[in-house]
Formats: sequence, structure tokens, C-alpha cells
Amino acid sequence: MAAQISRNRQMFWRITRRMLGAHRGRLFVVLLALGAGAAVTAALLNLRVDAKTRLSTEFRRFGANAVIVPRESTASSLAARTLDSRILDQIPAANGVDRVSKLGVLYMLATAQADDDNFRPRLPLHSIPVVVVGYDDIRGSLDTMIPNRKLRESKTTFLDIPECELGERAAAALHSSLLDSLELKIEGGSIPCFVFSIRAFGGPEDNQIFVSLAELAYRSGRMGQLSAILLNVPGSSAQIDSFVSQLGRQLPSVEVRPVRQFTEGEAKIYGRISGLLTATVVVVLLLTSLCVMAAMTNVAMERKNDVGLMKAIGGATRRVLRLFLAEAALLGLAGGLLGAAAGILLSIWLGKQVFGVAAQPRLIVYPVAVTLTVIVAILSAFPLRRLASVRPASVFRGEP
Repeated sequence: MAAQISRNRQMFWRITRRMLGAHRGRLFVVLLALGAGAAVTAALLNLRVDAKTRLSTEFRRFGANAVIVPRESTASSLAARTLDSRILDQIPAANGVDRVSKLGVLYMLATAQADDDNFRPRLPLHSIPVVVVGYDDIRGSLDTMIPNRKLRESKTTFLDIPECELGERAAAALHSSLLDSLELKIEGGSIPCFVFSIRAFGGPEDNQIFVSLAELAYRSGRMGQLSAILLNVPGSSAQIDSFVSQLGRQLPSVEVRPVRQFTEGEAKIYGRISGLLTATVVVVLLLTSLCVMAAMTNVAMERKNDVGLMKAIGGATRRVLRLFLAEAALLGLAGGLLGAAAGILLSIWLGKQVFGVAAQPRLIVYPVAVTLTVIVAILSAFPLRRLASVRPASVFRGEP
């Protein structure tokens, strides 16, 4: 019994190889259609997968996407309410495998005045009300949490005078330049500092002055206190929302809020890109299926005599159809393997041309594209079912 099964299997694959060798022109057309479909499918799927990672990375450059504030506080009362700075140590260091960036800040109202001991003639002295922001650059980067560009930065430092960084509009209002001395009068004392850099934020931060958190907390008597904690959480919008919800349950005494314009914006953009690429993949597979089906119809007509002969010598209809399905599957596999490889290379070029950055090859795309191509090839072999109705006697009599 086992020997008979082995002989049948050998005969099955021998006939399949002979079928692939015959009618090479039409089979090449089928293979070309499947390869082209697999290439476009793999390219679009790779762009779709890469877009998700790319968007998450790009949106992180917009700054903090979550914030921790005292419960029942509003933006106008952040300076009045504070958090315990030890909360920073309770925040998970990562979301999945990617690191979570965090930055504690302390807001205070102050009056800023340029000192009269600067080293150059200046405009008449005057003072302006400003918001002073204390931040700990050891724990988190200001550039990561509040994106900005440095307009000017000093290369000189003074060991005995604290540094301060000015927003663009605050520097203009104070007529300050690099290395100018300022005095920041706050509740509980004052902070002398020199202008180390001037930054452009493009938002309300342009009216603020940034100093060392330790210096501001010490001078104001608010050691160990924060007004807010800014978080930059990696991942998709769903992963960010999940992280925020979990952190809110872990820290019930504070309020953890996602920055909705970032998380929702990322979800909307990715949803549109994903939907467009998915729809295009479906259309490409449908067109590929129609091309293969048309070619298979011609193949079925040409092999009518072969099928009649197989049936005449005792071949079962089920086994005959299995031969043609195996042929279609092998063509789909070959077209998928070659086309998917070309498609991933194509996606790298398309990403560079369309988005300005080469798409990263995603290995998961390759088996998916090959599998879809094989499925399309098998489904497109539907016209071969017509061969099941071929009668050997009709074939031998030469009837159409």
C-alpha cells in the first residue's frame, strides 16, 4: 500500500513538471502577472507597515504627548498647585521596548529685569512680567519635550552665576542678548542669571524664561515640588492611551492626560494612509486575478484533449483537477517569491521618492505577499473546473 502511494505521488509530480514545461508562452504570461501583482502588493504592504513606525517616530519629534498635573488643576493654576517630584521615579521607564522620556517642570510668575552691569551700552532699563520655567535637564531634554531651535547660544559659562535661556519674544521684550545679566524676581526671593541661549519655540514658550529646576526650587522655597511632568511616550495612539490609562491607575493622586492633538492626529493620518494602501492592494490583487483567470481560460481550452486522455485511462476527475491546482499553486509560489523580493526593493525607492526617506524593509511583509499571491493563483484557476465536465468519448470523436 505504501509503495503504491509512493508511486502515485511520483507520477503526480512527474506529470506536474511536464505540464509546467508545456505551453510555456501562456504560463510565462501567468507567471509575469503573478510576479507583477506580488511586487506591487509587497511594495504597498511594506510602505503601510513602515508608515506606522515612521509616524510614531515623527510624532515623537513634536514633543510631549502626555502630561501629569495635580488633580483638578487647570492650565491657569499650574503655578499654584504642585506635585511631589518623587512621582518621576514611579513612572515606568519604557513602553514596551522603547524608552519613555520624562521631564519635570516648575512654573512661577516673575518679574524679569535686565541688570545695569552688562558689558555694553544698552537701552533704558525696564522690567516685564514673565513665566519662569524650572526644568531638570538631567532627567529629560527640553528639546525632546518642547521642540525648538536655538537662535543663539553662548560658548562661555560662569561657574558662580546661574544660566537662563530666553524665549524669542521674551528676549526681544527685554532687549537682551547673549551673556546679558538678568534678575528674576520671584515669590520668596530673586534669581540672578546670565543669558546662555535664545530659543524659538513657535508657541507660548517664546514668552518664557527657562532656568535650572534646582535653582528655582531653592530660591522659591519649593524643593521637591513640580508643577507638571511632561512625558514623551513611544508607540501608536492606542499604545499611548493604554500607557496613560495604566499610569493613571498607578498614580491615583494625580491626573494623567494624553495630548489629544498628537495621539488623535497620528491615528487619523495613519488610518487614512493605511486605508488607501489597503484599498490599493485589494484592487491590485483583483486585477491580477482577472489577468491570471483570462490566461487560465485559454490554458483550459488547450488542455481539453489532455484531460480527455487522462480520464480515458482511468484518471479520476478529482485527481485531474488536483494536478491543475498544484500547477497554479507552484506558479503562484514562484511569482510570489520573485515579485515580493522585487516589491520590497521597490518600496525602498518609493519611500525615498514620495516621503523623502527610504522605507525600511519589513520581513513580515515577504511571507504575507507570497501567501496572498499563492491564494490569488489558486482562486484564479477557477476556469480549470470546466475540465471536469470533459467527456473522453467527445474528445476522441473530435467534438468541440
